[in-house]
Amino acid sequence: MRSVGERQPGVARGIAAVVVAGFAAVYGFAGSPLAVVVFGLQLVYVFPGLRRFRGKWLLAVQAVVVYAAVLGSGTSVGILGFLGGSLLLTSWWPLAVPVAVSAAVLGPADPAISMVLMSLLICGLTRLAERVEEVHAARLTLAVAAVAEERLRIAAELSQGLGRGLAEVARGVRLALAEPDRATETLGEVTGTARGFLTDARNAAAGYRATSLAPEVTTARAMLAAAGVTAEVRSGEVEPAGPAGALLATVLREAVTEIVRRATARTCLIEVSGTPGTPGTVRLRVISDDSSTAEDAGFGDLPGRVAAAGGVLTTGLTAEGRLVVEAVLPDVRQPLVPADDRGAFWLSMALLAAVLVGFSVKALLIVPGAMIVPAAVCLVAIVFMQLRSVTGWHVAGLGLMTALTYLPILVFGRPWLGLAGFLAGPLLLSLRWAVAWPLVAGLTGSVALLAVWLELPAALVVNYAVSTVVTGLVVYGLIRLAQQVRELHAARQELARAAVVEERLRAARDLHDLLGHSMAAILLKCELARRLDPDRARAELADVLAMTERAEADMRAVSGGTVREMSLESEVRSARSVLSAAGIATDSDLAVGDLPADVEHVLGVVLREAVTNVLRHSSATSCLISATPWDGGVRLRVRNDGARPAGRGRGSSGLGNLTVRLAALGGTLTTETTGDRFELDAWIPMDRAAAGAGVTAGR
Repeated sequence: MRSVGERQPGVARGIAAVVVAGFAAVYGFAGSPLAVVVFGLQLVYVFPGLRRFRGKWLLAVQAVVVYAAVLGSGTSVGILGFLGGSLLLTSWWPLAVPVAVSAAVLGPADPAISMVLMSLLICGLTRLAERVEEVHAARLTLAVAAVAEERLRIAAELSQGLGRGLAEVARGVRLALAEPDRATETLGEVTGTARGFLTDARNAAAGYRATSLAPEVTTARAMLAAAGVTAEVRSGEVEPAGPAGALLATVLREAVTEIVRRATARTCLIEVSGTPGTPGTVRLRVISDDSSTAEDAGFGDLPGRVAAAGGVLTTGLTAEGRLVVEAVLPDVRQPLVPADDRGAFWLSMALLAAVLVGFSVKALLIVPGAMIVPAAVCLVAIVFMQLRSVTGWHVAGLGLMTALTYLPILVFGRPWLGLAGFLAGPLLLSLRWAVAWPLVAGLTGSVALLAVWLELPAALVVNYAVSTVVTGLVVYGLIRLAQQVRELHAARQELARAAVVEERLRAARDLHDLLGHSMAAILLKCELARRLDPDRARAELADVLAMTERAEADMRAVSGGTVREMSLESEVRSARSVLSAAGIATDSDLAVGDLPADVEHVLGVVLREAVTNVLRHSSATSCLISATPWDGGVRLRVRNDGARPAGRGRGSSGLGNLTVRLAALGGTLTTETTGDRFELDAWIPMDRAAAGAGVTAGR
């Protein structure tokens, strides 16, 4: 089944076609034999597939048909609105003015006003349907742009941090090679630098995984509920992602943790909103009936971190004595949808207002002079309610609209019958169609009965009944299109945010799996070189320089650049070198030949993470690395001794990353600990990893 977003362009065109059909039906029921022809010609402007038939000849045919209907068969001049709307859709739009003038000359004021309204509606509905299609088609473009922006930001962050650290390491190693007498001192500094930037890499990966405030709100609600605290969450359309979302998530986590720890609160309100009077910012408020004072709410270095991000974190008490924690941060990435895209929504609202005002003027033209003021007051109330209905109708609103539809008829009589369609639209919008259409049919029938009660001619009875349905469709179409534009904007926002979140998660995986390993290996090699004699140290430092170059290439890949091709054989050699430097005896057995590049890359990443875990979470003395054909695929196994029970639960982020990477190729990851022996087993099916005949072994 297609998503709502995928169906919206077709729905928008369908709404426009139904409204045009309703207009044509008015003249068809009035006895115009050309109404069907007028409707068919107008569809050329509604559906993109008929675009090739548009042009001056179509306009000429339309002009002949509508004027023939008016002059030849006595049809109301309102039918000229079809021609006026078509002209407004083309470069010939100035000719719509003389058409409107001719309507005013050929007919009375009421149908002439209808002609102008119909011209605006036909043009507006067609443009809105086109705009919905354009906004829908541009949703992927917006997502791509958002990802590109995120990659630039990640690249800038990595270049300022890790890139600078790698450059310092390389510079220090070259200095140690050039000045052997100062090598020990220089390597000490390089080791400290490498250790610091390894921590930075891990922190950056954790930061990229913290992508949004929304999951933390869900967690906070669950924590409060488990602690017996009644939680209420108020969150509008603001959904900060990226750095602002991650930092606000930290503030929320700390605030809720303190509430749960103190165990004195019974209610808590979590509120996420824009900051009144300060556009481009997002505000998080956590308000509780905690017995603690504002001075008791300490957040460590969080106020400083928030201030460094351009925001402010405060604690205080409300007038009712409730504890409030408030964080305000700039959310420079909001909104993802450009401001000029809001034009489609405001166009729909302007058209709706024009229709409401136009019908109101038509009603006031035939209201007795003494009744104009109270009638105008009622019409203002109706117009206000209709414009507010874009956000939805409620039972109370429908009840009030029903009263404003029927009760004034007792006072104003015939002029109010034409406004019954303003109730039909809300019924179609707010109720299921299985319920709405019978109610609209009942409304239409009641209008016909009231017209008979007012002793109107049969033609007017039919006209008012048909107009009720058509006006209802017009109101429904305009409000529904306005809602569609809002929904599409929200869908585009969500798609772009989802793409950004996925990009951040990808960067976190690559940063952890690629750069994390490289920095750990560089640190280990530098520490080893400090303990060796100068000749052997030079060989290790040469390895460090090569590792630094690979790490710089990995950093470019993390920030969205070209991914460096990874050879499983070279990664095995690197792993043996790093493990040997750590005093771990290493055997390797590669019984696979050429593998697809993506398979080699993933297996190389798996091997890097496995080696990192051996170094960080074990006191291993031996390690075995093997890659062999197995069970219709290729299997990479890394086994080591010295596994520490306390460390088994650690490294879950890295193993989670590997699971995601392998799953993308249809593979699996398993781990097993037996006594002090740990085994990591990665498998990729043969259809992605055709095993070759060559065999490479090392010992």
